[in-house]
Amino acid sequence: MLNGFISCVTLQSFSHYVTGRGYLDNSRTWETWSPLASTTLSSRSLQVELTGNLFPSDYAAYAFAAALLVLIVSEVLGGTVIPNMKRRGAKVQRKSRGTGVLVYVAWILVFGISVSLGESGVLLLPAWFTYVGDAVVLAGVALRQWAIAVLGRYFSGVIGVQQDQKVIETGPYHSIRHPSYAGVLLILIGIATSMLSLAAVAAAFLLFWLGYGYRMLVEEKVLVSELGDSYVDYMRRTKRIIPFLL
Repeated sequence: MLNGFISCVTLQSFSHYVTGRGYLDNSRTWETWSPLASTTLSSRSLQVELTGNLFPSDYAAYAFAAALLVLIVSEVLGGTVIPNMKRRGAKVQRKSRGTGVLVYVAWILVFGISVSLGESGVLLLPAWFTYVGDAVVLAGVALRQWAIAVLGRYFSGVIGVQQDQKVIETGPYHSIRHPSYAGVLLILIGIATSMLSLAAVAAAFLLFWLGYGYRMLVEEKVLVSELGDSYVDYMRRTKRIIPFLL
């Protein structure tokens, strides 16, 4: 579900990439930069309108697009195809309890609010922060894929337990219980940062907790129920997503 949503949003966002405008100084004054703008498409006779004003330059727009592409590919391959191959048909007892809807809504709101606040210039960040945001997105992808790889065949996009599943305490799971969600937090904050709005960053942080806070609670209850004292002991020794803090 996550990679499908990201793909949809990315296609919509490309209207900004190919019709973007350049950044002047540190305000929301823009000049045209896209060589694709105002190009007539002969097949459908559609004209691209100059509407984008999210990124400080074409390089920034392409860098953000590249970061999103890495995210999409990682979710398709590392988050779906490879785990399915490792499970080799093993069934997962689904116990998500509607948490998927909250996650989906959180992603939509983060993208929508970040674009809106970025275009409006609310609590505007310096132009170079767009590259910081891209780096944070990639760091989140790396953390999430590391967590998925360590969990191996036990990873699933839904909350559930597989037969003979055990508590994993190696890699990022040594200090935090939900490193893949910690990766998502970095990704969402990175996306908001790339839009150059500090207000968007704060909104992304809050929306993450609205979307994933309940999911983590449900997941932990399921794991305690299925894995017993071993997971209870593990919970006592670890934090949820930030080592030693939270």
